[in-house]
Amino acid sequence: MRNPADYIIFPLDVASRDAAEALAAELAGHVGMFKVGLELFIRQGPDLIRWIRSTTGTPIFLDLKLHDIPATVERAMAGVAALDVDLATVHCAESPRMLAAAVAGGGPTGVLGVTVLTSIAGEDLRRAGIIGDDGNGLERLVLHRAGMAHASGCAGVVCSAQEAGAIKARWGPDFLAVTPGIRPAWEGIGHQDQKRVMTPADAVRQGADYLVIGRPIREADHPADAARRVADEIGAALAGMASASE
Repeated sequence: MRNPADYIIFPLDVASRDAAEALAAELAGHVGMFKVGLELFIRQGPDLIRWIRSTTGTPIFLDLKLHDIPATVERAMAGVAALDVDLATVHCAESPRMLAAAVAGGGPTGVLGVTVLTSIAGEDLRRAGIIGDDGNGLERLVLHRAGMAHASGCAGVVCSAQEAGAIKARWGPDFLAVTPGIRPAWEGIGHQDQKRVMTPADAVRQGADYLVIGRPIREADHPADAARRVADEIGAALAGMASASE
């Protein structure tokens, strides 16, 4: 059984290097991976990635959500791989050729296809003309894009925990499901900018491999204590699953 803390991806969603370094130093050993997103990477650049790796030893998820012509994505992903990050993202809302190019450029870096952002609900997709009026259109779109990612050699996808179970059932345990939109049970499910949300325990029961949990940890008085509480919630769910399978 994995260590419960290893399921937690903590996004360093801050603007300054000082704030990012302080959080990384406090949370090293309490989370499984640090996520560096677009804002922080643009402001602080590759040097911060190198600092996180050398100082904390914690795996890194570079979440830039690449989306361009295949040749450009392949070259960009090669640059990402040169930073020695563990996971990186590319949007699935394009041709399978772009996904395959990302995988080719990524080398040892695991490429995750972003299916549909957890800030988006079915109504948003209908208004954008992406799906019709069928209420199940959002899940079908996520599964379709996950299938593209799988066929293109991606290591997994970013999806909501609501779709993780169906993805695992179709493509098996080795195809990663990384799930944002996670809110601890002790905090309560408040949506903020997320629309498809779930608790850590429920997400793990759905088969999620990694849970992206930011604000509940970042805004706590003691972030390391909040991370431990999340890990305890995950651990209880894992123990219950293990008992049920015996």
